[in-house]
Amino acid sequence: MNLITIILTGFALAMDAFAVSVTKGMTLKNLTKKMAIKIALFFGVFQAAMPLIGWILGISFEGYIKSIDHWVALILLSILGGKMIHEFYENRKEAKDSNKEAVSEVSTTLDKEYNAKDESLSNKELTSLAIATSIDALAVGISFAFLNVNIVSSSLIIGVITFVVCFIGVIAGKKIGGLFKDYAELVGGVILILIGINIFNEHTGFITNIIHSIF
Repeated sequence: MNLITIILTGFALAMDAFAVSVTKGMTLKNLTKKMAIKIALFFGVFQAAMPLIGWILGISFEGYIKSIDHWVALILLSILGGKMIHEFYENRKEAKDSNKEAVSEVSTTLDKEYNAKDESLSNKELTSLAIATSIDALAVGISFAFLNVNIVSSSLIIGVITFVVCFIGVIAGKKIGGLFKDYAELVGGVILILIGINIFNEHTGFITNIIHSIF
């Protein structure tokens, strides 16, 4: 496998992480360069580690991993996306149940709490997102075990590409998020769920088969 093929593989593997990075950029209220780097670093590190882990596991676990990777991605992304949508509607409900003055005070408090949460960028959430979007890289790593590939340099290349792509995605998401304003959290949650469904469909063809059967 030549360098160009590995680079193209890196970009292909980074696409799901890029989409999630855009979503994070949309939903973070006080995005800083440091926060964007942290998000990109999580995705980059996991995307680099997964091929190495897959390479170590080898052919004996290939069938098992391929049989559940799409389920893991679908479940993780759906849970995180559903949580974002739920929080969006809960916040709107609280605002409607309060009078104008209370809404102002509550909004200020919520913004402070939400921004503090944004600034901390929950490592647990980022880890879940990074795992969900890098499982495909695990399967790729298994295939690397049977090819003439330098797994260390290949993993590093994939990780660096993912880091750069995701950093750009977070910044782009911030600019897009301004267009959605208060609906950014809802849109972000829907996008995460759609990414999970897309990964699931790519592996099973379930939705595609239903569409073909209808039309």
